[in-house]
Amino acid sequence: MSGFAALCVGAPSTVLGGLYWLSWACFMSNAILRLAACITKPPQATEHTDHLTNASNENLPHYSVIVALYKEADIVPQLLKAMLDLDYPRDRLEILFALEEDDHATITAFRALRLPDYVKIIEVPDGSPRTKPRALNHALGLATGDLVVIYDAEDRPRADQLREAARAFARGSAMLACIQAPLRPVDATSFIGRHFAYEYAVQFDVLLPALHHLNLPFPLGGTSNHFKAAILKRLGAWDAYNVTEDADLGMRLAQYGYLCGIITSPTLETPPSNTLAWIPQRTRWIKGYMQTLLVHTRFYTSFRPRAWLGLFLGVGVSVGAALFYAPFTALVIAALLLSIVQYIGNPAEVLTPLGSRDLSLFLIGAISGMMALVLGARRAGLKPLWRDVLGAPFYWCLQSLAAAFALYQLATRPFHWDKTEHAPIACQSPPSTPVFEARPLYVAERSAYGHEHDHQRHPHHSAHPGLG
Repeated sequence: MSGFAALCVGAPSTVLGGLYWLSWACFMSNAILRLAACITKPPQATEHTDHLTNASNENLPHYSVIVALYKEADIVPQLLKAMLDLDYPRDRLEILFALEEDDHATITAFRALRLPDYVKIIEVPDGSPRTKPRALNHALGLATGDLVVIYDAEDRPRADQLREAARAFARGSAMLACIQAPLRPVDATSFIGRHFAYEYAVQFDVLLPALHHLNLPFPLGGTSNHFKAAILKRLGAWDAYNVTEDADLGMRLAQYGYLCGIITSPTLETPPSNTLAWIPQRTRWIKGYMQTLLVHTRFYTSFRPRAWLGLFLGVGVSVGAALFYAPFTALVIAALLLSIVQYIGNPAEVLTPLGSRDLSLFLIGAISGMMALVLGARRAGLKPLWRDVLGAPFYWCLQSLAAAFALYQLATRPFHWDKTEHAPIACQSPPSTPVFEARPLYVAERSAYGHEHDHQRHPHHSAHPGLG
């Protein structure tokens, strides 16, 4: 740091030149990545014709669902209903709600409901730091599942998501440690909400499939991450001091040689409705990405080219683009306005304050971003409006505002957690215990896959003809 300060004083032009080329490289890499991602074929849901793997209970491991939440009493009925709607055998499922021990309102809201025996409330002891990953680590220590999935308070995963993830693990490599499901913000009406949904569509339906196709690691989303529990515990689980613990964990898995995959079964969630709700969320996201870069670029971190390339494309490029987009855009606009004023004053002696390299970079970046927005939105089932596509640069400029806040917080409050407030999508009645509870028919006789078949739910399944 002292050497950099001395360089700034002794050779400021060198420092400015270096920063220019660094920002130029980030922008161009971002544009090329998006253009390449747009031509990458997205993952497709596969048809499963194997009768045994299609059966209800065959070969399904025990699953632990963990949800860490804080001061979310209002959303408890919606959350519990979403978790109970998961289509997975109840004798192989546990749902753990990790609540801070001083969050009496949320604890009371859960206690007031009729909870099945596979749903447990875990009170996280007071401690520091007060972050989501710390609560997740505490709950993970009590989880008994072979697989673990993380959800947020506002999440509504599709009912078959656990089954699809379990199939992907069963058919994947032994080094497959994590599977990411796509996130789908829904019911967005405001400018911020719509662009938040488009941004998630670009992330989960364009960029992540491209990185996965290139066999590169990618930063995980903050929710709907499915893990092999043994590997997760072996690696020390989440970094309690990183405010985007998901991105850090995705990179850490890659540093240890593990793989991450993707599935198509989505999780629905509500987007922030206005800028005041969006800024803290995005500030925390960018600050966590900065923390991840600092942690994984330390000199004593093991060097794996694949992991470092994924870190640069998935994390570094995002941070660089967020930091420099608004200043670069302002520079381009100012240069164009200056050229117009000069032309009006003296057409014969027009200066060119903006080089063709910078102008082409600006245009390539904008076009690639808009292409990825339209493609991602269509893959996610959204219908992007033209005014939103053309207005995307305004949303990208807001990213720079959040990045400035993130940089300030990184220096002053690096472990501060900006909480995102959530509200239920509609008034819902408290959920009751589902009618279905798995009652295997074959107790003594094992199936070929080692587990009992649920005859009650599939009495006419071709896996046991003539027994209906």
